[in-house]
Amino acid sequence: MFNYFFTKQLRLTNSINFRHVFSKPFKQNTSEISILGRVNLLEHPRLGLSIPRKNIKYAHNRNLIKRLIRETFRLLQHKLISMDYIVIAKKNILYLNNKNVIDKLNNLWSHYHR
Repeated sequence: MFNYFFTKQLRLTNSINFRHVFSKPFKQNTSEISILGRVNLLEHPRLGLSIPRKNIKYAHNRNLIKRLIRETFRLLQHKLISMDYIVIAKKNILYLNNKNVIDKLNNLWSHYHR
């Protein structure tokens, strides 16, 4: 039975972890979202979010996007390769509805399946 919680061990929490991923990432892009990944030595994937205020002005929109990203990651965490992931949202994501954002994320996550 899988545990679908999004615990603290599944998060990138400090700048050293983020720098590690940004240094030599494996990239998957669309015009709305980018996912950067880099292999970690742990037995589980970890998620970091980068939702710049410059790209998405209002906090409620940033928070909605973060919730959608976390939810797709939470549901797919057992299928993903043990990597550190950083999801970056771009300006064009505001023009999509929630279903389209989830579809785009699922499509991008599929490149990282085991």
